[in-house]
Amino acid sequence: MEKITANVRFIGAEDDNIDLFEGQYPAPAGISYNSYFINDEKIAIVDAVDMRRCDDWLVALDEALGGRRPAYLIVQHVEPDHSGSIRAMLERYPEVKVVATAKALAMLGNFFEGMDFASCSIAVCDGDTLELGRTVLSFVTAPMVHWPEVMMTHDLTDGILFSADAFGSFAMSGSTDAWDSEARRYYCNIVGKYGSSVQTVMKKLTGRPFDIIAPLHGPVLKNNLEHYWMLYDKWSRYEPETRGVLVAYASIYGGTADAARRLAAMLRDRHAGEVVLFDLCRHDLSYAVAEAFRLSRLALCSVTCDGALFPAMYSFIHHLAGKNLRGRRVAVVENGSWTPLAGKRMCDMLEAMRDMTVVSPVVTIRSRMHDSDIPALASLADALTEE
Repeated sequence: MEKITANVRFIGAEDDNIDLFEGQYPAPAGISYNSYFINDEKIAIVDAVDMRRCDDWLVALDEALGGRRPAYLIVQHVEPDHSGSIRAMLERYPEVKVVATAKALAMLGNFFEGMDFASCSIAVCDGDTLELGRTVLSFVTAPMVHWPEVMMTHDLTDGILFSADAFGSFAMSGSTDAWDSEARRYYCNIVGKYGSSVQTVMKKLTGRPFDIIAPLHGPVLKNNLEHYWMLYDKWSRYEPETRGVLVAYASIYGGTADAARRLAAMLRDRHAGEVVLFDLCRHDLSYAVAEAFRLSRLALCSVTCDGALFPAMYSFIHHLAGKNLRGRRVAVVENGSWTPLAGKRMCDMLEAMRDMTVVSPVVTIRSRMHDSDIPALASLADALTEE
């Protein structure tokens, strides 16, 4: 059990054999379910863990308690990867008071039929405090980051922000090297739709003194908090981190893939910044969504299928729209052997999004790239490179 401060320790659980987090996101390096033990006159536990690791968590909890009894379980977020073990804990320690927002307490009944949370709970609001002895906790509501019942917990004594799912990542608790990439992928795909809500909470947190961020997934952040804060600010404003282009393509027989590769080469020759080529048919979309958030421009290349978009491209743009990505300049390349319609379908989807600008020309190829297509592709590369 990692000590975070003299009185606070990590008692979470590592999940190293999960294939898909939330049934859709690959977690090749595993993921942690973070829980925290605050040792004081009254002991508080911050969040439980997924049922997949309930037994491990209860062992860690018992070891930390050393024969004592916990007074409070602080439930910041009721999603099952954090609340799953609540019943098991309360059966073992029935005297524990559950501390959560009123919305959270109401939602817990959806997950734990037959449990009477009304008789064992304390509902807290924005700015409410809880004294454990030496330690004073202050609660910060964080609705829609990324569920409506979420709150964060500010340990005023030790300067720790228990940040719920914010600042979390697809990583184990000891992994800090890949934070930027895996926290970005986590944020963009799970929290990304709610940028305005994140901004609201960041404003609430401004001026609060903390030098440790303890999220519900991935490593505890103790150094260089300005860097993590800056990235969260950019992501939640939908501002790109890096000048460059994501060239994402969906191809059946290779003709569209060839056009995408040629466009990427032209963009590199024009010093368009970092150019990332992404095959939407062979790589998980969560990585492509994260790259679309990171880079300043997009190039979308798709074959026509059944008079519509090839499914991989449709799914990608649908995901971007669902996560509220905005403010990007986008190049469009379509392919079709008899009636190319992919370009119109892509433009229609992009026009329904906020502040997405389709640059001219939309390039059409017929089955394969031909020498006659190169000037139009070059014009598209020029237009996308312009600042």
